[in-house]
Amino acid sequence: MKIEGKKRLWQDYQKEIATDNYFYARSCIRQNFFPASEKTFLRVMREELNKDVYEDPRHTTCSGIVYHSDLVTMDTTMTVIARQFSLMTESGRKNYVPSCITSFGLYTEVLEMWEHFPELETKAREMLWKATGREFEKPENVAHASDIIYKFRNEIASRGKFRLVNHRTGQPLRGVEHIGCHYSKMFPHKGVGGAEYPYVLVGMIEAFGGEVVDYPERRHCCGFGFRQYVVKANRGFSISSSRKKFESMAPYKPDFILTNCPGCPYFLDRWQYAISEMEGVTYGENGYGIPVLTYEELAGLVLGYDPWDLGLQTHQVSVEPLLEKMGIPYNPATKYLGAQGQDLGRPEKPSVLKVY
Repeated sequence: MKIEGKKRLWQDYQKEIATDNYFYARSCIRQNFFPASEKTFLRVMREELNKDVYEDPRHTTCSGIVYHSDLVTMDTTMTVIARQFSLMTESGRKNYVPSCITSFGLYTEVLEMWEHFPELETKAREMLWKATGREFEKPENVAHASDIIYKFRNEIASRGKFRLVNHRTGQPLRGVEHIGCHYSKMFPHKGVGGAEYPYVLVGMIEAFGGEVVDYPERRHCCGFGFRQYVVKANRGFSISSSRKKFESMAPYKPDFILTNCPGCPYFLDRWQYAISEMEGVTYGENGYGIPVLTYEELAGLVLGYDPWDLGLQTHQVSVEPLLEKMGIPYNPATKYLGAQGQDLGRPEKPSVLKVY
């Protein structure tokens, strides 16, 4: 096929991503899993790219976890989302940027429902007014926060102090990208590249100098899935899903895993520890596991932010091997110090997985 034809076909897999004036909605679980990632997103957008990003302290959960766990009705979820949109409307912004993949999927689902069933939108407006006396306009553009970093990936790379290149050998570092299921599988046309060729993380890795690793279970779920983990009896399915991915990617010797979902980095990071304790098996080099990063953490590393300001000390799998390959300096003495310099103590070391 001629390159012009390929380009025309690829246009069908693109999405519109607003360039400025964002209403940013934090994730209820990301703040607990990797608390510095969202702060890093705001720092990159405001300080590096000079973008207008507004967040409202009155913002609440989108209700995604309880909705997908069958604990609340769609009517409740629509009303909650209508309230979030009313906060955006009040702020004067029209471009909605959720931090959470599940929120992104749920906002998209509700907007699609309202488009095809206008009576449901009318119902949501009535319920919101009765409950809060608020009104809203629908966003003109909904893009996940990873879409935004993807859109400005080249600008971030041009400002970067480090690249995804082994500074000793000059070879590109090999990255595995894992796309959150609620980003590309629920509404494929709403994600960059769709479900077949999701490019949002691939584009970042390539722009930052790395090489993307393909492997058989690349599109397999990490196993979070709410019911697979929230229900304790189902957690065996969750860890087995992650294990399937690790076993599939390990022969390709990736230097890191990049994710764009709140749950995926948590489970791909923590389950490596759990599997090492259960089976005595580790992945990655020299028993240290494969470092797992959020897209904000990766952008922060490229821009030269202090690894501990990025919250990388909260990861179960040590990130130091990746830092050393990239030539990023770090101070081991400050790894477990609090914001005021107080000693927070060191976590207990695993019995099998090696840590710094």
